[in-house]
Amino acid sequence: MSTTTTGALIGAAIDSISGDDDGVADGAIIGAVTANVLKIVLPLAVTYAVGWAVLRGAAELKDQVFGKVDS
Repeated sequence: MSTTTTGALIGAAIDSISGDDDGVADGAIIGAVTANVLKIVLPLAVTYAVGWAVLRGAAELKDQVFGKVDS
């Protein structure tokens, strides 16, 4: 099952729980759009966080090997 379909199903389920009488189509659309946005944003955020951690670790390692440089 694709991410979009799963997002639509979860969005429709949440929308039906809310008790609105207007149907679940709007919840399904919002869920599908949210799933697609997260499909793009989450990998970018994780990649940024890992890169930042590696750069931070490399700076700490450099400071331990060569000593801290005062600027």
